[in-house]
Amino acid sequence: MKKKILAAAMAAMVTVTALTGCGSAASSDSGSTGKTLVVGTNAAFPPFEYVGDDGKPDGFDIALIKAIGEKAGYEVQIQDMEFDSLVSSIGNKIDVAIAGMTVTEERKNTVDFSDPYYEAVQNVLVPKGSDIATAADLQGKKIGVQLGTTGEFIADEIEGAEVSAYNKAVDAVNDLNNGRVDCVIVDKNPAEVFGAQFSDKVDVLDGTKFDFEPENYAIALPKGDTELADKINSALKELKADGTYDSLVKKYIEE
Repeated sequence: MKKKILAAAMAAMVTVTALTGCGSAASSDSGSTGKTLVVGTNAAFPPFEYVGDDGKPDGFDIALIKAIGEKAGYEVQIQDMEFDSLVSSIGNKIDVAIAGMTVTEERKNTVDFSDPYYEAVQNVLVPKGSDIATAADLQGKKIGVQLGTTGEFIADEIEGAEVSAYNKAVDAVNDLNNGRVDCVIVDKNPAEVFGAQFSDKVDVLDGTKFDFEPENYAIALPKGDTELADKINSALKELKADGTYDSLVKKYIEE
């Protein structure tokens, strides 16, 4: 990740400012650009989404959905909100959601998903010198997670674990640094950002050592809206074919 992007992400993790807005607007007019697509996100999950230097959401997911909107003929409006509220807000407050959201069977009961756009895995953040190294070591531990994420789902299944769920992952990491939890389970890329920010305090452990399965990120869509799904999937395919997707990965994730 570029230094400027990393700096913006770190600043966002400390003071994330929620943006305001209202209503679903997928079918409303948006001047000469056509229709408006109101997109929900949680701008506290770098490098996928964070608050940039201009005070607005930025990151890989934000750039990707804006590119998708341009291809599909939508004016994209971003709504920054709590992650745990995203799925329930689709179809009323927002039209779709992109927030490093893993496709799960539970979520599919409520929303549909686009084609996957990124594969990830959970990692574990531990204090320097921690004896946590395997899945068995997580049993009975105090585990911090972000509310409504795959990390929370995993932690809830760990025998004897005392799980603390936070609205923002950085709050879990702050409690880790203050000794209130023994570890934090969070997706790989954000874990690496936190690891860089707190390199003198934490270590980032590969989730494969804990038998965590790979996950697919996708855009959450209204249930049964095949027309919107087709437009978004077609645009995503075009972005992958013309090199735009790879350039965004390089800009936000790989550098």
